[in-house]
Amino acid sequence: MNITDLTGTVQLSNGVKMPYFGLGVWQTNDGQEVIDAVTYALDAGYRHIDTAAIYENEEGVGTAVANNKADRKDIFITSKVWNADQGYDKTLRAFDESLEKLKTDYLDLYLIHWPVKGQYKETWRALEKLYADGRVKAIGVSNFLQHHLEDLFQGANVLPMVDQLEFHPFLVQPALLDFCRQHHIQYQAWSPLMQGKVFKVPELQQLAEKYGVSVAQLVLRWDLQKGVVTIPKSVQQQRIISNAEIFNFEITAEDVAAIDALDRGERVGPDPDNFNF
Repeated sequence: MNITDLTGTVQLSNGVKMPYFGLGVWQTNDGQEVIDAVTYALDAGYRHIDTAAIYENEEGVGTAVANNKADRKDIFITSKVWNADQGYDKTLRAFDESLEKLKTDYLDLYLIHWPVKGQYKETWRALEKLYADGRVKAIGVSNFLQHHLEDLFQGANVLPMVDQLEFHPFLVQPALLDFCRQHHIQYQAWSPLMQGKVFKVPELQQLAEKYGVSVAQLVLRWDLQKGVVTIPKSVQQQRIISNAEIFNFEITAEDVAAIDALDRGERVGPDPDNFNF
């Protein structure tokens, strides 16, 4: 990944350029809260917004994008099909609903939110159709581990371009990172700040001090240096701005390895092999 500034992108396997830094809006209330958060981000120079049907805030995201001075074509919007909407026909309907709420006629990236057993292959077939029809620029998955990906590959006409996963200093999953890299699947982080737990890790506090940055800035920069697209969530304007101030320093290889070494295989979210929703 060539890290330049907030407008920088990575090229997906199909040639689409995806901004490597964006705003996540999980647990952001629809209406004014999400409108404000997205507006703060776009005004600060972000060009990547990540939402999902289950977040129930696509309408607010759509309003913020429609009302912003930034051009829609310059904004990368991701949404995801929820578990209850998986299956071929239901996924196509869910996509239409997401487009309507987002007030747009295409998505930049559409993901299968979780690997629902017995469903995700049919769901993927629907995503392939949406992609073939030009209604979405790129398709991918979220929370798919290596065995889910290998299963999906069987019979797939198009391989996922992105896998969005829980990723942070306590959950690095280097083998999965390598597998995705080998198959030209862009790794993307959700909960990069471990839902706030990164701020209590002494080793991260010490390294942040060394670089004269916040713990959040250190960890988000580490994401990018690991080649991982990252979408930290915040609703506070100052935090949204400061999260993106990570382009004036570089973590040494030795310190990247020190952060890697904090890996405990510890999740803050559900296990993709054991979820019941």
